[in-house]
Amino acid sequence: MKKYSPLLAATLALLLASLACSTLQLTPAPLPTALPTATSPAPTAAAVIINAGGLGQEQDLLVNLYQRVIPGIVSIQVRTETGGSLGTGLVLDKQGHILTNQHVVDGQTSIEVDFSSGFKTYGSLLGIDKDSDLAIIKVDVPESELFPLTLGDSSTIQVGQKVVAIGNPFGFTGTMTTGIVSALGRTLPSNRQTASGGFFSAGDMIQTDAAINPGNSGGPLFNLQGEVIGINRAIQTDATNTTGEPINSGIGFAISINIVKRVAPEIIKNGVYDYPYMGVSSIDELSLDAINALGLKQFTGAYVTNVTPGGPADKAGLKAGTQEVGLGPNLLGGGDLITALDGNPIKSFSDLLSYLINHKSPGDSIVLTVLRGDQQLDLTLVLDKRP
Repeated sequence: MKKYSPLLAATLALLLASLACSTLQLTPAPLPTALPTATSPAPTAAAVIINAGGLGQEQDLLVNLYQRVIPGIVSIQVRTETGGSLGTGLVLDKQGHILTNQHVVDGQTSIEVDFSSGFKTYGSLLGIDKDSDLAIIKVDVPESELFPLTLGDSSTIQVGQKVVAIGNPFGFTGTMTTGIVSALGRTLPSNRQTASGGFFSAGDMIQTDAAINPGNSGGPLFNLQGEVIGINRAIQTDATNTTGEPINSGIGFAISINIVKRVAPEIIKNGVYDYPYMGVSSIDELSLDAINALGLKQFTGAYVTNVTPGGPADKAGLKAGTQEVGLGPNLLGGGDLITALDGNPIKSFSDLLSYLINHKSPGDSIVLTVLRGDQQLDLTLVLDKRP
């Protein structure tokens, strides 16, 4: 069984924070100036040299990267009624907005934010998004302590690209590790439950083998230009240490920064972010046996296993499977296979989810191309917000 572990770390005086959902008081704040972003600059001389294989130049590049970005990375200590936890965060702007994971601040009664300079302060929680596992903390500090990090463009990253993670694993503040982008477009369960007791999906996750461990939660994942391309969220592991904390296995997940650039300003402005909602369930990958049993005419696509009654997909005429084909009660035959969204080919449910959360909002119309048996149909669907 897959085990996705959030990257919280217990301090000596604090217990590991619970993942149980809780209601937090959200205080809206004025929308700040636009978050700093990058526009795919030409490779620097250092980057060109490292691509040529210069070991010394790579070392210098990493040293310089660390020195440039460490002032914008903070340690976050959270107290709750039952204990507390340690995580990581980053400075978003000069207005004192700090970004971290929602699960880091879950159930918080107080939040301490520690800067690399040694400056410490308490922060207040402005808002959270359980779907993306993001939270915004506001601190009132001298502007000289605020070094906003540059946000990159996660749509341009590629598998095999080298990345750098910096955070506070097991309380060791300012720890830097390196690795590569192992995969793109991964899907994990979100932290928000559906009405039926399951969980919504969090999509467009970056998979990396950079070593991240408990305490890295909410910390930045950088490209070699020092741009933040992801926010470290979880690892998949079956191993734990002597205190029961999960241990890195080389499979970590980060929230893509393009999601952050959509979600964070809305959290700062309104305390919440509304995700687009179709009202369908799907199995991301089907075996060849399942494809044959379902009678599907192609190997790729998002097979519809459930349609929420009265939801957007139901109103658009999307069909879920209803016929017993020997695959169990949760995988029935006769359902639609979604093969394209707005003309963009869909190879899996992860593709569909990544497109929706990066490009669409509640109220937008989309066109789904589906295979229903031998028939191809185009269905227009008006997105709602997740209930």
